[in-house]
Amino acid sequence: MKYVVVTGGVVSGLGNGVAASSIAVVLKACGFRVTFIKIDPYLNTDAGTMSPDEHGEVFVLDDGSKVDMDLGNYERFLDVELTGDNNITTGKIYKYVIDKERRGDYLGKTVQVVPHITDAIQEWIERIAMMPVDGREGPPDVCIVELGGTIGDIELTPFIEALSQFSYRAEENSFCLVHVSLVPVIDIVGEQKTKPTQSSVQSLREHGLTPNLLACRSAAPLNKTVKDKLSQFCHIPVDCIVSLSNVPNIWHVPSLLIDQKAHEAILGIIGLARLVVLILSICFISFLSSHENKFMQVRIAVVGKDTNVSNAYHSILEALLHASVACQRRLVVDWVPASDLDEETANQVSRVLLYSLLSPSLKGADGVLVPGGFSRGGVEGEIFAAKYARENNVPYLGICLGMQVAVIEFARSVLGLKDANSTEFDGGTRYPCLIQMPEVTSEDSTMQMCVGSRRTFFRTMECKSAKLYGNIKYVDERHRHRYEVNPEMVGELESGGARFVGTDETGDRMEILELPWHRYFVGVQFHPEFKSRPGKPSPLFTGG
Repeated sequence: MKYVVVTGGVVSGLGNGVAASSIAVVLKACGFRVTFIKIDPYLNTDAGTMSPDEHGEVFVLDDGSKVDMDLGNYERFLDVELTGDNNITTGKIYKYVIDKERRGDYLGKTVQVVPHITDAIQEWIERIAMMPVDGREGPPDVCIVELGGTIGDIELTPFIEALSQFSYRAEENSFCLVHVSLVPVIDIVGEQKTKPTQSSVQSLREHGLTPNLLACRSAAPLNKTVKDKLSQFCHIPVDCIVSLSNVPNIWHVPSLLIDQKAHEAILGIIGLARLVVLILSICFISFLSSHENKFMQVRIAVVGKDTNVSNAYHSILEALLHASVACQRRLVVDWVPASDLDEETANQVSRVLLYSLLSPSLKGADGVLVPGGFSRGGVEGEIFAAKYARENNVPYLGICLGMQVAVIEFARSVLGLKDANSTEFDGGTRYPCLIQMPEVTSEDSTMQMCVGSRRTFFRTMECKSAKLYGNIKYVDERHRHRYEVNPEMVGELESGGARFVGTDETGDRMEILELPWHRYFVGVQFHPEFKSRPGKPSPLFTGG
């Protein structure tokens, strides 16, 4: 097994995950099978309880694992399916070691960070690296290991020690360390500064790790003088210093690596020869060319709770991009904060004023999307967004909570049930359109939910959703929710004209809502954005 380890230095948010994904794409284009492991140094066992304000989007895998959004990038870039074991966290490692200690597996020894924690990290990497993720039999050729966080963070210490040991254990020409660092420009001076990267590399060396390749983030490409200086002070050949300058979108990064022959440097370090003529897949070429063509613009308003956080709806944005390229449209997204129209605001102003507050972003929209989310704040704003789309015949896609608010709005406005609500937001509502799922019994319901891949069966082929999916009997999509449409109210909702065209295997859990007379009004309980891929966009995002 060949290992490419990607670390980050100087500051967080440099795009280590994008760099790791792009390296994988380039290696795949060279003819190799690639897998991923993401290391997150937080004590949480997974990302499921983390706020988007702190951590960005929580990505859901087929097996129900709730993981870092970088694993979503991995899946999209390579079109693979990962598992929860491809994500290592401090919480998982410590739990694994403590469980072994409680069973007596250490035979009375004093359990310590070194060697027990560091050994567990290395064993996990070696075990998961052998697991294929591309649907083919046999182990992959290369495992990309991304170490989250920034070199110098105290949380990284056990992982850096483990990787340092691992680099010595690995066979010759089997380990390559790629360090992503920042080369800033001080505005007053106007010069690219190498000192932060020098310090970061020095910190790595102090912990027993020596970078083989530098990937330098910068506003503009590195000039030759800067590369020479980095080579001299970091003891890295100039050919192994790659400039990752700002690009219009992340799909350009693989091309940057290829243009600078990064693949040749990495393959040389890990002792592999290119198997095929290197060429990026058609979907990447399409994405690159789409930003150069003068396609007709499509404007989508996304009304959500966390629109002020750039990564909170990362998969939503990616799915919209996939669909816009497939439909040959130039995407423009208007982020509408639903929290501006919370329940308190809704009680204080008239419906006309609410519409006027929403209209600047919604009136010019070609479509309205309400994504998933938790907590009460902003729900009334999302309900009014669904109302606007329904009454003005604007295409609407509601995902998870977006479907639920559409049900609430329909019950209130069409059925006349003014107090209709979800028991999540109003436990005493007279008309509970949405209720907690029966299997969620724990007092800490945040740990219990319907999560992971589930099958949705179409009740009829005469609906937009079934036709978009290709007139198949069922679809497998990923879920993450605790509330469902109240089965006792389904009949009443459908008597008013709503149609639940998709259900689970029991027929009791409503999965897809449509309004037949509407131009395009679809709500789904699952998250189609998680399985959208470049070149294979989610059918519901392309619309019909």
